[in-house]
Amino acid sequence: MAAQTVASTTNTVTSPDSAPSVDLGPAAALSCRECGHRVPLGPVFACEECFGPLEIAYDFSAYDTEELRKRIEAGPANIWRYAPLLPVPADVADKPNINPGWTKLVQADNLARELGVTGGLYVKDDSGNPTHSFKDRVVAQALEAARAFGFTTLSCSSTGNLAGAVGAAAARAGLRSCVFIPHDLEQGKVVMAAVYGGELVGIEGNYDDVNRFCSELIGDPAGEGWGFVNVNLRPYYAEGSKTLAYEICEQLGWRLPDQLVVPIASGSQLTKIDKGLKELIELGLVEDRPYKIFGAQAEGCSPVSVAYKAGHDVVRPQKPDTIAKSLAIGNPADGPYVLDIARRTGGAVEDVNDEQIVDAIKLLARTEGIFAETAGGVTVGVTRKLIENGLLDPSLTTVVLNTGDGLKTLDAVASDTGLTATIRPSLDSFREAGLGS
Repeated sequence: MAAQTVASTTNTVTSPDSAPSVDLGPAAALSCRECGHRVPLGPVFACEECFGPLEIAYDFSAYDTEELRKRIEAGPANIWRYAPLLPVPADVADKPNINPGWTKLVQADNLARELGVTGGLYVKDDSGNPTHSFKDRVVAQALEAARAFGFTTLSCSSTGNLAGAVGAAAARAGLRSCVFIPHDLEQGKVVMAAVYGGELVGIEGNYDDVNRFCSELIGDPAGEGWGFVNVNLRPYYAEGSKTLAYEICEQLGWRLPDQLVVPIASGSQLTKIDKGLKELIELGLVEDRPYKIFGAQAEGCSPVSVAYKAGHDVVRPQKPDTIAKSLAIGNPADGPYVLDIARRTGGAVEDVNDEQIVDAIKLLARTEGIFAETAGGVTVGVTRKLIENGLLDPSLTTVVLNTGDGLKTLDAVASDTGLTATIRPSLDSFREAGLGS
């Protein structure tokens, strides 16, 4: 790149329905992932030409690599350090937001020994976010788009974690929230979504039923002024997942990991991590070299894994039946793109059953002191399975994602986890229980 000072590349456009013009930093347009058709920035998510998904296209041409690196490293300890690479205004850090990100990248040497990994194993532990899941990243992005487009209500369809993140972000920003969840979610997630004071609505059905309902509500007068973070704001929302890729590489010393294991719900997180890695390469912030991305699913909701193993390009929907409810999306929107990425990078998509998920949760807790929710059990369990099957190279640097806190899914491990012993308050009783050295 030519040596020049980093500039704030601003693209101001007029959004639909006569909304005020918006400033979303380096975001230049919305581009169809299928046909490449471009439209101005606005609260739309499907291409008018082919109905393909829209995503953010950027203009990074003004950025000098070293100046950009210095700017990032001098930024706040949250995702806004990467504001020059995100669809947000330059003053985003000055606005009330939950400011997620810059979570720990844990060097997991104890877990590495258990799994036989010699090349370096890391856990990107996103349970450290404000509502204890990675969903805070995507919601923080969507909130800025909602503000730009003049929405007054923040909403979503959710398997649990997203509902809590939307409730918290809306409360912080002074907006109304109304979120929709399957009626039978884990109680911990229900409480965490409701505590922020917004409206929480249970839908009789699974996540795919909830999502269909929200798509209908957008087109109804009752949904006027509503920003659905994972529907009409989805192109902006999805960009929050890129910050995981940015952080991992920066925390590794501006270096690409050799292998990543990423959980799959809709598949958007995995596809945007890949996008983030490619952007870092394009900008010269990391050395361009091969990396592999592996997708992880629960056996009880594994449509992408099934398609990958069968050699198919089409993902057939499934009815979810798994304890990993945060991953229980039977018709994942980004499923076909996950298949493309896994095959392009030399990765794979694998799944584990509920018993293996619980075992992996306990393994991570016992070896590294990280209590993961069921989605984290899926990624650790799949990592172990990939090594056993010879698909993941234990001699290479590997990063495994834990996307949420185990306190949200206590039921998964509660039945066989508890007191070691109950004793009388005496040394004799202590020794009788065999607890001494």
